[in-house]
Amino acid sequence: MEKSLNSMGIKNIADLLNHFPRKWETYQSINRIQDIKPGLVSFEAKVENIAMRRSNRHKRLTITEAILSDDTGTVRAVWFNQPYLSQTLLKGKIYRFRGNYEYKNGYVSLAAPSFEKPGTNVNKEDIITIYPETKKITSTIIRKLISQCLDYTNQLEDILPEEISQTHKLIPIDKAIKFLHQPKDFKELELAKRRISFEEMFELILTGLVIKQNIKTSPSVEIKYDPKFAKKFVGLLDFELTSAQKKAAHTILEDVDSDKPMNRMLEGDVGSGKTLVALMAAAMAYNSGYQSVIMVPTEILARQHFIGAEKLLSKLGIKVGLLISALKKSEREELKDKIRSGELDCIIGTHALISKDIEYQKLGLVVVDEQHRFGVNQRSTLKGKAKYMPHVLTMTATPIPRSLALVVYGDLDVSIIDELPPGRKPIQTKLVKEIDRVHVYSLIDSLIAKRQQVYIVCPLISESDKLGVKSVEAEYKTLQKTVFKHRKIGMVHGKLKAEEKSRIMDDFKSGKLDMLLATSVIEVGVDVPNATIMIIEGAERFGLAALHQLRGRVGRGEMQSHCYLFSDSENPATIKRLKALENTNDGFRLAQIDLELRGPGEIYGTMQSGILDLRVADIYDHKLISEVKQAAETFINKHNLLEYAQLAEKINRLKSITTLD
Repeated sequence: MEKSLNSMGIKNIADLLNHFPRKWETYQSINRIQDIKPGLVSFEAKVENIAMRRSNRHKRLTITEAILSDDTGTVRAVWFNQPYLSQTLLKGKIYRFRGNYEYKNGYVSLAAPSFEKPGTNVNKEDIITIYPETKKITSTIIRKLISQCLDYTNQLEDILPEEISQTHKLIPIDKAIKFLHQPKDFKELELAKRRISFEEMFELILTGLVIKQNIKTSPSVEIKYDPKFAKKFVGLLDFELTSAQKKAAHTILEDVDSDKPMNRMLEGDVGSGKTLVALMAAAMAYNSGYQSVIMVPTEILARQHFIGAEKLLSKLGIKVGLLISALKKSEREELKDKIRSGELDCIIGTHALISKDIEYQKLGLVVVDEQHRFGVNQRSTLKGKAKYMPHVLTMTATPIPRSLALVVYGDLDVSIIDELPPGRKPIQTKLVKEIDRVHVYSLIDSLIAKRQQVYIVCPLISESDKLGVKSVEAEYKTLQKTVFKHRKIGMVHGKLKAEEKSRIMDDFKSGKLDMLLATSVIEVGVDVPNATIMIIEGAERFGLAALHQLRGRVGRGEMQSHCYLFSDSENPATIKRLKALENTNDGFRLAQIDLELRGPGEIYGTMQSGILDLRVADIYDHKLISEVKQAAETFINKHNLLEYAQLAEKINRLKSITTLD
């Protein structure tokens, strides 16, 4: 058992006490199966039969079904992807089952019920704690272990300053832990949840404030706002900026016209024109005598940004450079010299831009165009290169719900571009099954005949990765030999060399290819105006945010665009998630739905190792977030954090997580 507990991160009593329930349930206690009504129910029954099978449509999905009975009738219970239950639940034995009795897919059943032997519930009344569990360590076992350890709660140190607990009427940590694991009633449970939620939010918001405070005390350079130069920049454009772009640009240019470093995030949906706003700031940096860098996640995107930036900025006399790993050694050395001497004004590239051997003459602005954080480690590297803190603008095409932004990005000021350029038609999205494939292929073939282009995205690169889903290489061979043998098809994926990827992408962009098969390597930023059809295979394997990003690769011109999501998943939650894409093109709405369905840790996965460890706190509790924010601001203005050793240690740990590493 010790080994199993260790694998769950439980190595001592404190870990066990901090292994919080994932939910608390109350059940209508049913004496007889014949009395069951839809909703949460609790009853004792005998396992008449139990068996596990694989889904006919999706071989990776296992379905375990049991027939439960008592003297008055039988009921069916179903569990998905828990094959071990067919060995754990013993035929002929009696258990207490708790779960949701519901009508679905034409029949009534008990959905994924929890179970235990009769008389093993250690909770008072009928509030049942359900814990994160494994095959060997069930909720029943965890409840027993915690029950034996609750006397040790008085040895837990309270990380929250006493002043905060008193002001906000929070119960002590030992009581909160007891009430969380064994609440007598819902009043006790709510007191416990409020206390733990407050602490979780307080730590995160305070971390953001500390980072923000540290940044604001560092000196920076003033990039002077020049209205004539701004007008000259805008005059080069053959379209008008949207009002949201104008507002964001004004805020950013106001920020950089200060000797305090800007630390701003620019959020904008796919195709909203964030890059143009960043280029305006880069141009203003040049006008004040400073260099700027634009850092992007892939070499393909770096090349695309370079072409667009050079075309626009060169008209203002701004010299633009491209720094990527694909450069020859001699080219890289020449570029390094130009950066060091100040001959280049705006440098676009990947993470190579903050390599140790790159020196800037007068770096004033850093633009980070990706979905990761630009954290304290990277800032420190740049400060070392610049001798002062440059202004930093982080851009993201993953819209972040406001409540989450406040908690996770508390160190950043946020600007939002919430409108698309005029003339863009909403992308028509459809969730389709294998049975619809012939019809979809026929439709897209007719569109290719009209000089429109197609993306097909597969979750995997090759069949060696086989998990019962399509791979790019296999699909490429199949389509070339069969239904699209008369069309020109290309293929890109992460294992290709950068030069090869760029060549294929250029061929697609120029119209030499009708169709491009890819992995999600095309997710970020690539712009092909004639690409109007996006097919995503195995759509259930992508998150909503990633699907929305992929969909955003089409619809870049004025033609009607289409996105087809192929999935034969039977999972209700998956279907609900994919249907959301059918119903809206609004990235902010989808981000909110994704947050509701999957939680923040899964969406912002790069940080889930710690920064979003919200075990009890609810990211939608705006009232609590507002209260905690006020408490954190009051605390940081009145106290020296170093006087609170445990809290300071936790804040330092959280600070180190908010990086690109």
